[in-house]
Amino acid sequence: MKDLLKKLSEAHGASGYEENIAKIMVEELSKYSESVEIDKIGNVIARKGSGDPKIMLAAHMDEIGFVVQHIDAKGFIWFILIGGFYDPTIFNARVLIHTSKGDVCGVVGSKPPHLMEEEEKTKPVKWKELFIDVGANSKLDAENLGISVGDSITFDQEFRMLDRDTVTGKSMDNRVGCLMLIEVMKRINNPKCSVYAVATVQEEVGLKGARVAAAKIKPDYGVVLDVSFGDQPGVKEREITTALGKGPIITYIEANGRGLMADPKMCKKIIDIAKANNIPYQAEVTYGGMTDAAIMYITGEGIPCISLGIPTRYIHSPVEVLDIDDVKAGIFLLIKFLESF
Repeated sequence: MKDLLKKLSEAHGASGYEENIAKIMVEELSKYSESVEIDKIGNVIARKGSGDPKIMLAAHMDEIGFVVQHIDAKGFIWFILIGGFYDPTIFNARVLIHTSKGDVCGVVGSKPPHLMEEEEKTKPVKWKELFIDVGANSKLDAENLGISVGDSITFDQEFRMLDRDTVTGKSMDNRVGCLMLIEVMKRINNPKCSVYAVATVQEEVGLKGARVAAAKIKPDYGVVLDVSFGDQPGVKEREITTALGKGPIITYIEANGRGLMADPKMCKKIIDIAKANNIPYQAEVTYGGMTDAAIMYITGEGIPCISLGIPTRYIHSPVEVLDIDDVKAGIFLLIKFLESF
């Protein structure tokens, strides 16, 4: 499972540019599903089982990233953001620009501190002041590498093991959800319902893929797999009440109610299943962040939904950290939930 998570984490697919990760999802889901298709917007939709109810499991494939906006006369690359960033996480990062000629390595540059005035050193980093250096000496050099306006850019970061079963890497948000989709489809046998595993696109820029997939499938129930908050220094205990190693997270309310308002009956059902099977779980309400569930549950005539998250530290950075034990517990809980139908 760690090898597959490494493969998913190190794959590249910013919002709107998910083709590479979609290929992996099609390859993996095809091994365990009765049908797999890619819809018009790019969602990967796999199905196993038949009959009612129809249950849609969704995990977004896309990651936050950048897009080339301008190449200046000296060959430096200027970019826009795709998705939500905390600007300092971009500072001095290593990136890959995905061009028609292949990937080009670059680094996010900035003015050296030796040349900064004291006042400059105290100012927060702003992404609009940052640029990418690919080693080019001119605009023509950069263009000869294949770089052009509209090329996507992602962090160049390797997956690593930390202590025990804790791992770090880029795009754990939400390649861990994609891993769970694959593992559930692999392990669920002869489901007494129709299980749809959907790897969605463009979640980070407006939950777009989930809206399209839910409208197409018209599920009776929805479960969204994503990351959620993990314990870390610098955050008040009341702000993050969940922690790594204590099980998957059931979210009752997202973003002060602007996001998902989880279905109470589904929440009770999955909690009862967790308790009956001694599966660790956590519960939360949040005032920041939304998942695909926020759009799924108000699609069409309404879809009862819950969100199941894996506690993760440093979300929306190239060094996200999570515990594999939480992932295993989440997969087990999902399988028992599906078997209950």
